[in-house]
Formats: sequence, structure tokens, C-alpha cells
Amino acid sequence: MSQSGSSKRSTASRLPGNKSTRFIPYLIPGILSLAVIIIVPFVWNIYLSFTRWRGVGPVRFVGLKNWQRLVADATFWKSFINSFWIIVAIVIIPTILGLLISSVLTDVIQKKFNSGTASFIRALYYLPQLLPVAVASIIMGWIFRPDDGAFNALLESIGLGGLQHNWLGDPGSALPVLMFILIWIQLGYPIVIFMSGLQRVDPELYEAASLDGANWWQKFRVVTLPSIIPELLVVILTATIGALKTFGPVYLLTKGGPGTSTIVPSYYSYNQFFQLHQVGYGAAISTALTLVIIVFSVVFTLVQGRVEKNMA
Repeated sequence: MSQSGSSKRSTASRLPGNKSTRFIPYLIPGILSLAVIIIVPFVWNIYLSFTRWRGVGPVRFVGLKNWQRLVADATFWKSFINSFWIIVAIVIIPTILGLLISSVLTDVIQKKFNSGTASFIRALYYLPQLLPVAVASIIMGWIFRPDDGAFNALLESIGLGGLQHNWLGDPGSALPVLMFILIWIQLGYPIVIFMSGLQRVDPELYEAASLDGANWWQKFRVVTLPSIIPELLVVILTATIGALKTFGPVYLLTKGGPGTSTIVPSYYSYNQFFQLHQVGYGAAISTALTLVIIVFSVVFTLVQGRVEKNMA
């Protein structure tokens, strides 16, 4: 044992540099990958936001014209208003439902039946998360098709055929239906995170609350919710970033339409880049979106640190 330990120490001592710097060479591949994949394209994108370019030919510097156009662009602001509703669908509603469902699965289903039943129900909720976004979106697109979709067929079968219409093609219903689809896709994520957090809650806390006469809601409010604050903050942060970057379902289901009823910043930027070939303006939109995400992430991380510090 002593020979093995001395051998490891002698091997470590032969690494170049002192203890605080000798592992820096192992970070170089990751740093280079970060630079090539993230930093360099981001800097190039910022530069393009000050230019006029169609993707080919010379790049012409135009100063702040793209940004001035951005500020006055009603469609750009409409896309951020729609992003608020996307946040409601991906963050707020799934988080609230996830808290309630995970608590019921852990505190009721698991105790009255068994952990296998709770795990099976959890897996059913999580299944849409396992599907690629394209597959999930196409499936829901089939369900809400205007002519032969399953939802319209269901309405017809129960005598509500008068309610049939083009759910994703009507400006009044496209965004609510898109939100419903996003809720279906997202719901399993907070449930899994919260249930994993509930596994570390001391069962004696629930027993003490029961002895004090607390009902399910009181135990949820006093014991469950405070115990999973770290998981709650992680879900809110990651889901909000994902909501702001939403692209796939919009691209596959509505193309931002009808009109601009479901347009979001990421799709609006894509449209400027690849369909209208206004690369400079598309870069300005994507840069603005990136800055919003960075500011939100920094502010939320600071708030999260303060909350966790107060809990310690």
C-alpha cells in the first residue's frame, strides 16, 4: 500500500508546473472548442449586425441602421410578446403542474400503491421529452390537422362538429394550440426534477406534520415546497432559456403564422437569414435575443445565489 501511494505521488510530482496550474493543459481542448463553436461565431454575428450582406458578395458596413430598424420593427416586438406566452407555456404552467403532480406521485401514489406505480406514471409524463422535437411536433400537427385530424374527428364523434376548424391556421387559435403542445412536451421535465429532489426530503418532516394535523396542502406548502427550492430555481432558469430560444415547434407547425400570430425571435431571425437573405438584420435580431438571454441568466443566477445563501 505504501509503495503504491508513493508511486502515485511520484507520478503526480513529475507533472509540469505547480499544483494549481499543472492541470491547465487538460482544459485546452474544451477552451478551444468553446472558442470555435461559441465565442468566434458570436463575435462574428455581432459584427454582421452592423453590416448589410446577403450571404454572398461583399459585406458593407452600415453602422447602427440594423439596430435602428430593429427598434422600430413591430414584428420584432410582436415576437417578444409571443415569447412571453411561450414562457407561460414552457415555464410557468409546467412548473406549477409539475410541483403538484410530483408531490401527489411522491406523497400519495407512492405510499398508497408502490414506488413502481409512481415511476411508471412519471415515465408516461416524461415520454414526450424523449421524443425529438421534430417527431413530437409532427405528431401534434397530425392531431390538429383541419381536414382529417384526430381532434376534429373527436369533436365530430361527440356531437361538437360545429367547433371544428383549422386550429393551427386560425390567428385566434394558433398560439393557444401551440402553447398546449409546448406544455405537453415540457411537463415531464419538472416532474422528474422535482421527484428527484423530493427523494432527499426527510420523511420524519411529513410524519411530524401529520401528527400536528396538517392536511396534504399544508404539508406541500410548509414541507415540500421549501425543500425543493434549489430544483425549482434550476427548472425556472433552464426552462426560461429554452423558451426564449424556441424554434423547432414554430418552424414545423406554423412557420410563425398565420401572419405574425406565432412569430418568435429565433424564427424571425431565421427568416431574415435564410429566406429574405438579410443577414445583417437577422444577425441583429439574434444578437438582441442572445443579450436578453445573457442578462436574464446573470440576474437570475445572482438571485439564485442569494436565495440559497439565505436558506443555508
